[in-house]
Amino acid sequence: MSERCVGVVVMAYGTPRTPSDIEAYYTDIRRGRPPTTEQLAELTARYEAIGGVSPLARITEAQAAAIASCLEEIEPGRYEVSIGLKHATPRIEDAVGTVADDNVERIVGVVLAPHHSQMSIGQYLGRAGSTAAERGLPFAGVESWATEPALIDHLAADVGRRLGTMPSNTKVVFTAHSLPRRVLDVGDRYPDELRATADAVATRAGLGPWSQWSVAWQSAGRTPEPWIGPDILAVIDDLATAEHADGVLVCPCGFTADHLEVLYDLDIEARGRAERQGLVFQRTTSINDDPAVMSALAHRVHALATDR
Repeated sequence: MSERCVGVVVMAYGTPRTPSDIEAYYTDIRRGRPPTTEQLAELTARYEAIGGVSPLARITEAQAAAIASCLEEIEPGRYEVSIGLKHATPRIEDAVGTVADDNVERIVGVVLAPHHSQMSIGQYLGRAGSTAAERGLPFAGVESWATEPALIDHLAADVGRRLGTMPSNTKVVFTAHSLPRRVLDVGDRYPDELRATADAVATRAGLGPWSQWSVAWQSAGRTPEPWIGPDILAVIDDLATAEHADGVLVCPCGFTADHLEVLYDLDIEARGRAERQGLVFQRTTSINDDPAVMSALAHRVHALATDR
Protein backbone atom coordinates (compact mmCIF):
# COMPACT_ATOMS: atom_id res chain seq x y z
CA MET A 1 0.00 0.00 0.00
CA SER A 2 1.18 3.53 -0.70
CA GLU A 3 2.51 5.55 2.24
CA ARG A 4 -0.37 8.00 2.05
CA CYS A 5 -3.74 7.38 0.42
CA VAL A 6 -6.58 9.48 -0.92
CA GLY A 7 -10.05 9.42 0.55
CA VAL A 8 -12.80 9.44 -2.04
CA VAL A 9 -16.38 10.38 -1.15
CA VAL A 10 -18.99 9.30 -3.70
CA MET A 11 -22.08 11.40 -3.08
CA ALA A 12 -25.73 10.94 -3.99
CA TYR A 13 -29.19 12.14 -2.95
CA GLY A 14 -30.22 9.15 -0.87
CA THR A 15 -33.52 7.30 -0.61
CA PRO A 16 -35.58 5.45 2.01
CA ARG A 17 -34.40 1.86 2.23
CA THR A 18 -37.70 0.54 3.60
CA PRO A 19 -41.28 1.85 3.64
CA SER A 20 -40.86 2.66 7.33
CA ASP A 21 -38.05 5.08 6.43
CA ILE A 22 -40.21 7.22 4.12
CA GLU A 23 -41.50 9.64 6.74
CA ALA A 24 -38.05 10.40 8.17
CA TYR A 25 -36.66 10.81 4.67
CA TYR A 26 -39.47 13.15 3.66
CA THR A 27 -38.97 15.15 6.86
CA ASP A 28 -35.28 15.53 6.07
CA ILE A 29 -36.03 16.79 2.56
CA ARG A 30 -38.40 19.31 4.12
CA ARG A 31 -35.60 20.57 6.39
CA GLY A 32 -37.01 19.03 9.52
CA ARG A 33 -40.69 19.81 8.89
CA PRO A 34 -42.73 16.58 9.06
CA PRO A 35 -45.05 16.02 6.09
CA THR A 36 -48.78 16.17 6.53
CA THR A 37 -50.72 12.91 6.57
CA GLU A 38 -51.86 13.58 3.00
CA GLN A 39 -48.34 14.36 1.77
CA LEU A 40 -46.91 11.23 3.35
CA ALA A 41 -49.70 9.08 1.91
CA GLU A 42 -49.11 10.47 -1.57
CA LEU A 43 -45.36 9.85 -1.49
CA THR A 44 -45.86 6.37 -0.03
CA ALA A 45 -48.30 5.56 -2.83
CA ARG A 46 -45.70 6.59 -5.40
CA TYR A 47 -43.16 4.24 -3.86
CA GLU A 48 -45.76 1.47 -3.74
CA ALA A 49 -46.36 1.98 -7.46
CA ILE A 50 -42.70 1.16 -8.19
CA GLY A 51 -42.53 -1.82 -5.84
CA GLY A 52 -42.48 -0.35 -2.33
CA VAL A 53 -39.08 1.32 -2.32
CA SER A 54 -36.66 2.74 -4.85
CA PRO A 55 -33.66 0.71 -6.07
CA LEU A 56 -31.52 3.84 -5.69
CA ALA A 57 -29.69 2.71 -2.54
CA ARG A 58 -28.58 -0.52 -4.18
CA ILE A 59 -27.61 1.26 -7.39
CA THR A 60 -25.61 3.93 -5.55
CA GLU A 61 -23.66 1.19 -3.79
CA ALA A 62 -22.99 -0.50 -7.14
CA GLN A 63 -21.84 2.79 -8.66
CA ALA A 64 -19.47 3.47 -5.78
CA ALA A 65 -18.12 -0.07 -5.95
CA ALA A 66 -17.49 0.29 -9.69
CA ILE A 67 -15.63 3.58 -9.18
CA ALA A 68 -13.58 2.01 -6.37
CA SER A 69 -12.71 -0.96 -8.57
CA CYS A 70 -11.56 1.31 -11.39
CA LEU A 71 -9.45 3.39 -9.00
CA GLU A 72 -7.83 0.22 -7.68
CA GLU A 73 -6.90 -0.69 -11.26
CA ILE A 74 -5.48 2.78 -11.90
CA GLU A 75 -3.31 2.82 -8.76
CA PRO A 76 -3.59 -0.17 -6.43
CA GLY A 77 -3.85 0.63 -2.74
CA ARG A 78 -4.03 4.37 -3.29
CA TYR A 79 -7.75 5.06 -2.73
CA GLU A 80 -10.24 4.57 0.09
CA VAL A 81 -13.84 5.04 -1.11
CA SER A 82 -16.95 5.76 0.94
CA ILE A 83 -20.54 6.77 0.17
CA GLY A 84 -22.07 10.01 1.46
CA LEU A 85 -25.76 10.85 1.08
CA LYS A 86 -27.59 14.17 1.28
CA HIS A 87 -30.88 12.99 2.77
CA ALA A 88 -30.14 9.53 4.21
CA THR A 89 -27.43 7.64 6.05
CA PRO A 90 -24.50 7.48 5.75
CA ARG A 91 -24.40 11.28 5.58
CA ILE A 92 -21.82 13.18 3.55
CA GLU A 93 -20.10 14.29 6.75
CA ASP A 94 -19.97 10.71 8.02
CA ALA A 95 -18.46 9.53 4.75
CA VAL A 96 -15.66 12.08 5.00
CA GLY A 97 -15.03 10.93 8.57
CA THR A 98 -14.87 7.32 7.43
CA VAL A 99 -11.94 7.92 5.07
CA ALA A 100 -10.24 10.76 6.97
CA ASP A 101 -7.77 8.74 9.02
CA ASP A 102 -4.09 9.35 9.70
CA ASN A 103 -3.04 7.67 6.47
CA VAL A 104 -5.12 9.99 4.23
CA GLU A 105 -3.43 12.99 2.65
CA ARG A 106 -6.45 14.53 0.92
CA ILE A 107 -10.13 14.03 0.12
CA VAL A 108 -11.68 14.00 -3.35
CA GLY A 109 -15.44 14.18 -3.87
CA VAL A 110 -17.59 13.18 -6.82
CA VAL A 111 -21.36 13.56 -7.05
CA LEU A 112 -23.43 11.04 -8.99
CA ALA A 113 -25.13 13.81 -10.97
CA PRO A 114 -23.60 15.42 -14.05
CA HIS A 115 -24.93 18.99 -13.96
CA HIS A 116 -23.58 21.58 -11.57
CA SER A 117 -25.86 23.86 -9.59
CA GLN A 118 -25.10 25.66 -6.38
CA MET A 119 -28.33 24.15 -5.01
CA SER A 120 -27.23 20.61 -5.81
CA ILE A 121 -23.62 19.68 -6.53
CA GLY A 122 -22.44 22.92 -4.95
CA GLN A 123 -24.08 21.93 -1.65
CA TYR A 124 -22.69 18.39 -1.76
CA LEU A 125 -19.15 19.57 -2.37
CA GLY A 126 -19.51 22.36 0.17
CA ARG A 127 -20.53 19.95 2.91
CA ALA A 128 -17.73 17.53 2.09
CA GLY A 129 -15.16 20.30 1.81
CA SER A 130 -16.14 21.86 5.13
CA THR A 131 -15.87 18.52 6.92
CA ALA A 132 -12.50 17.80 5.30
CA ALA A 133 -11.26 21.22 6.42
CA GLU A 134 -12.32 20.44 9.99
CA ARG A 135 -10.07 17.38 9.74
CA GLY A 136 -7.21 19.48 8.40
CA LEU A 137 -7.33 17.82 4.99
CA PRO A 138 -7.31 19.48 1.56
CA PHE A 139 -10.39 18.79 -0.56
CA ALA A 140 -11.10 18.83 -4.28
CA GLY A 141 -14.35 17.94 -6.03
CA VAL A 142 -15.52 17.04 -9.50
CA GLU A 143 -17.72 20.06 -10.19
CA SER A 144 -19.36 18.88 -13.40
CA TRP A 145 -19.31 16.06 -15.89
CA ALA A 146 -22.11 17.33 -18.12
CA THR A 147 -20.18 16.70 -21.35
CA GLU A 148 -18.12 13.72 -20.23
CA PRO A 149 -17.53 11.75 -23.47
CA ALA A 150 -18.50 8.42 -21.90
CA LEU A 151 -21.81 9.92 -20.77
CA ILE A 152 -22.51 11.41 -24.20
CA ASP A 153 -21.60 8.13 -25.94
CA HIS A 154 -23.90 6.13 -23.65
CA LEU A 155 -26.89 8.41 -24.12
CA ALA A 156 -26.44 9.00 -27.86
CA ALA A 157 -26.17 5.28 -28.57
CA ASP A 158 -29.40 4.58 -26.68
CA VAL A 159 -31.22 7.49 -28.33
CA GLY A 160 -30.23 6.16 -31.75
CA ARG A 161 -31.31 2.60 -30.97
CA ARG A 162 -34.70 3.64 -29.64
CA LEU A 163 -35.47 6.10 -32.41
CA GLY A 164 -35.05 3.22 -34.84
CA THR A 165 -38.10 1.54 -33.30
CA MET A 166 -40.33 4.62 -33.06
CA PRO A 167 -42.47 6.62 -35.53
CA SER A 168 -40.55 8.96 -37.81
CA ASN A 169 -42.30 11.98 -36.32
CA THR A 170 -40.83 11.48 -32.84
CA LYS A 171 -39.42 14.25 -30.65
CA VAL A 172 -36.53 13.61 -28.28
CA VAL A 173 -36.91 15.52 -25.01
CA PHE A 174 -33.94 15.82 -22.64
CA THR A 175 -34.89 16.26 -19.00
CA ALA A 176 -33.37 17.03 -15.62
CA HIS A 177 -34.78 17.74 -12.18
CA SER A 178 -36.31 21.18 -12.03
CA LEU A 179 -35.08 23.73 -9.50
CA PRO A 180 -36.71 26.90 -8.17
CA ARG A 181 -36.63 29.69 -10.74
CA ARG A 182 -34.68 31.89 -8.34
CA VAL A 183 -31.52 30.03 -9.36
CA LEU A 184 -31.81 31.80 -12.70
CA ASP A 185 -31.70 35.17 -10.98
CA VAL A 186 -28.20 34.49 -9.65
CA GLY A 187 -26.90 33.14 -12.95
CA ASP A 188 -26.70 29.51 -11.88
CA ARG A 189 -25.11 27.45 -14.65
CA TYR A 190 -27.45 24.46 -14.22
CA PRO A 191 -29.77 25.19 -17.19
CA ASP A 192 -26.79 25.81 -19.47
CA GLU A 193 -25.21 22.53 -18.42
CA LEU A 194 -28.37 20.60 -19.22
CA ARG A 195 -28.47 22.20 -22.66
CA ALA A 196 -24.79 21.38 -23.19
CA THR A 197 -25.49 17.70 -22.52
CA ALA A 198 -28.57 17.73 -24.74
CA ASP A 199 -26.75 19.47 -27.57
CA ALA A 200 -23.80 17.06 -27.40
CA VAL A 201 -26.06 13.98 -27.40
CA ALA A 202 -28.26 15.36 -30.18
CA THR A 203 -25.23 16.16 -32.32
CA ARG A 204 -23.76 12.71 -31.77
CA ALA A 205 -27.10 11.07 -32.55
CA GLY A 206 -27.59 13.20 -35.69
CA LEU A 207 -30.71 15.03 -34.52
CA GLY A 208 -31.79 18.28 -36.15
CA PRO A 209 -31.70 21.24 -33.75
CA TRP A 210 -35.06 21.81 -32.04
CA SER A 211 -37.07 20.22 -34.85
CA GLN A 212 -36.14 16.80 -33.49
CA TRP A 213 -35.22 17.58 -29.91
CA SER A 214 -35.85 19.96 -27.04
CA VAL A 215 -35.22 20.42 -23.32
CA ALA A 216 -37.78 20.10 -20.53
CA TRP A 217 -37.82 19.85 -16.76
CA GLN A 218 -39.45 17.39 -14.41
CA SER A 219 -40.21 16.47 -10.81
CA ALA A 220 -40.60 20.05 -9.57
CA GLY A 221 -41.10 20.44 -5.84
CA ARG A 222 -44.55 21.18 -4.53
CA THR A 223 -43.84 24.61 -3.10
CA PRO A 224 -45.50 27.99 -3.66
CA GLU A 225 -42.53 29.45 -5.51
CA PRO A 226 -42.19 28.97 -9.30
CA TRP A 227 -39.87 26.27 -10.66
CA ILE A 228 -37.95 26.10 -13.94
CA GLY A 229 -40.07 24.98 -16.89
CA PRO A 230 -41.45 23.85 -19.20
CA ASP A 231 -42.50 20.72 -17.36
CA ILE A 232 -42.27 17.44 -19.27
CA LEU A 233 -46.02 16.81 -18.92
CA ALA A 234 -46.82 20.17 -20.52
CA VAL A 235 -44.34 19.43 -23.29
CA ILE A 236 -46.02 16.09 -23.99
CA ASP A 237 -49.38 17.84 -24.26
CA ASP A 238 -47.92 20.40 -26.63
CA LEU A 239 -46.28 17.75 -28.80
CA ALA A 240 -49.64 16.09 -29.31
CA THR A 241 -51.83 19.16 -29.79
CA ALA A 242 -49.55 21.78 -31.37
CA GLU A 243 -46.74 19.86 -33.06
CA HIS A 244 -48.86 16.83 -34.03
CA ALA A 245 -46.06 14.44 -33.14
CA ASP A 246 -46.52 10.69 -33.18
CA GLY A 247 -43.99 9.81 -30.51
CA VAL A 248 -41.86 11.14 -27.68
CA LEU A 249 -38.54 9.74 -26.53
CA VAL A 250 -37.50 11.08 -23.13
CA CYS A 251 -33.81 11.12 -22.27
CA PRO A 252 -33.55 11.89 -18.53
CA CYS A 253 -29.91 12.93 -18.82
CA GLY A 254 -29.97 14.75 -15.49
CA PHE A 255 -30.38 11.47 -13.61
CA THR A 256 -27.83 8.68 -13.37
CA ALA A 257 -29.85 5.92 -11.71
CA ASP A 258 -33.28 4.32 -11.70
CA HIS A 259 -35.22 5.90 -8.84
CA LEU A 260 -38.57 7.53 -8.09
CA GLU A 261 -38.17 10.46 -10.50
CA VAL A 262 -37.51 8.03 -13.34
CA LEU A 263 -39.54 4.95 -12.44
CA TYR A 264 -42.64 6.89 -11.38
CA ASP A 265 -42.48 10.43 -12.79
CA LEU A 266 -41.51 9.18 -16.25
CA ASP A 267 -42.35 5.49 -16.57
CA ILE A 268 -45.80 5.86 -15.00
CA GLU A 269 -46.88 9.51 -15.01
CA ALA A 270 -45.29 10.78 -18.24
CA ARG A 271 -45.94 7.53 -20.09
CA GLY A 272 -49.59 7.66 -19.06
CA ARG A 273 -49.91 11.26 -20.23
CA ALA A 274 -48.31 10.42 -23.58
CA GLU A 275 -50.52 7.41 -24.16
CA ARG A 276 -53.66 9.38 -23.34
CA GLN A 277 -52.52 11.91 -25.95
CA GLY A 278 -52.02 9.14 -28.51
CA LEU A 279 -48.20 9.34 -28.49
CA VAL A 280 -45.80 6.42 -28.56
CA PHE A 281 -43.58 6.78 -25.49
CA GLN A 282 -40.11 5.52 -24.68
CA ARG A 283 -37.27 6.67 -22.45
CA THR A 284 -33.56 5.96 -22.53
CA THR A 285 -32.08 3.60 -19.97
CA SER A 286 -30.42 4.98 -16.87
CA ILE A 287 -26.64 4.93 -16.57
CA ASN A 288 -26.69 3.05 -13.26
CA ASP A 289 -23.26 1.38 -12.90
CA ASP A 290 -22.36 1.41 -16.60
CA PRO A 291 -18.66 0.40 -16.70
CA ALA A 292 -17.56 3.06 -19.19
CA VAL A 293 -19.19 5.94 -17.33
CA MET A 294 -18.00 4.76 -13.91
CA SER A 295 -14.47 4.36 -15.30
CA ALA A 296 -14.60 7.91 -16.65
CA LEU A 297 -15.62 9.21 -13.21
CA ALA A 298 -12.81 7.25 -11.59
CA HIS A 299 -10.31 8.84 -13.96
CA ARG A 300 -11.67 12.30 -13.11
CA VAL A 301 -11.17 11.52 -9.42
CA HIS A 302 -7.65 10.28 -10.10
CA ALA A 303 -6.81 13.44 -12.06
CA LEU A 304 -7.87 15.62 -9.11
CA ALA A 305 -6.02 13.41 -6.65
CA THR A 306 -2.76 13.74 -8.56
CA ASP A 307 -3.11 17.48 -9.35
CA ARG A 308 -0.59 19.26 -7.20
